[in-house]
Amino acid sequence: MQSSSVSLDMSARAPSSESEATHAADLAMARCAEGDDAAFHEVFSALAPRLAAFLKRLSGSPSLADDLVQETMLKMYQARGHFTPGMPVVPWAYAVARNCYLDAARAARRRPLVLEDTELGARNAARPSPEGDGEQNLIARRAAEAVERTLAGMTTLRREAFVLLRYEGLSVAAAAQVLGASEGAVKLRAFQAYEMIRTELAKLDSR
Repeated sequence: MQSSSVSLDMSARAPSSESEATHAADLAMARCAEGDDAAFHEVFSALAPRLAAFLKRLSGSPSLADDLVQETMLKMYQARGHFTPGMPVVPWAYAVARNCYLDAARAARRRPLVLEDTELGARNAARPSPEGDGEQNLIARRAAEAVERTLAGMTTLRREAFVLLRYEGLSVAAAAQVLGASEGAVKLRAFQAYEMIRTELAKLDSR
């Protein structure tokens, strides 16, 4: 059977176009912090999709993620006067989003994470090409579902570290800033998550 391995390259980084958008968001947030409230629209447009993807992967729920994006943006706007112009806005935005997610998790009394059907097999794994045959599509779908299940089953600390490094493209230093942890701790959590996912994918390959 063909390999179901999913690319888990921890060195992946955002493309230059995304970097440019992030820089524009930094400038817009700086203007907002200095009193230009209208500039926050640019911040929202640039960051909301990224925060939605991040929160979906943390929570496993697209509907909850959408609510948390709105809450995150509201908190960022309310705290705009505390943002330091010249600082990057992305780590701050992820930290606010993470706190919103943790608050929601505590409010739900730590209910088990349940993935919604729309998240299974979504963007986390390599997508099969339209011309791919049925077996390739099945392999890709099963691999994606295995990744999703493993993310859902691991601790929040490991999931956060892995998602920030692998999917959101943050550096270890930036992820450590978001999580309020040491760089060594972030590396260890991400590695542990990686090993859990790699083990699950290896089970698929052995079938």
